[in-house]
Amino acid sequence: MLNVKDIPPKIGYYLAGFADGEGSFMIIVRPRKDYNLPWKISLCFNVSQKDKVILSLFKRYLKCGTLRQREDGLWYYEVNNLRALKENVIPFFQKFRFLSSKKKRNFSIFKKAVKLLEEGEHLKEEGIKRILS
Repeated sequence: MLNVKDIPPKIGYYLAGFADGEGSFMIIVRPRKDYNLPWKISLCFNVSQKDKVILSLFKRYLKCGTLRQREDGLWYYEVNNLRALKENVIPFFQKFRFLSSKKKRNFSIFKKAVKLLEEGEHLKEEGIKRILS
């Protein structure tokens, strides 16, 4: 689990500001024929940028996720592991808060989705409806 007290405030607020403008909290819904329900729900936090240096700071200080380069040369940092989202990403952004109302709202929705997946709601039809609403 991430100890946000170990993150220098200057770095934490810088990364939060960067994510406020360039980051995304995503609820991904994919059709799946090999599942009991026809949909797979997954969650992801990501940031993309041409410069790898800033993204490597996310990986270093959030202590999770992957850093990859796309074919077009763009780098992206992503966290899609539910435990890492709960124990690292959410505590980080609860301490180093967003300024924009849009990102605050998206983060709030994302936290609720993490909780619902943790509770196994994504494995039930009613739960999927709750997540999507």
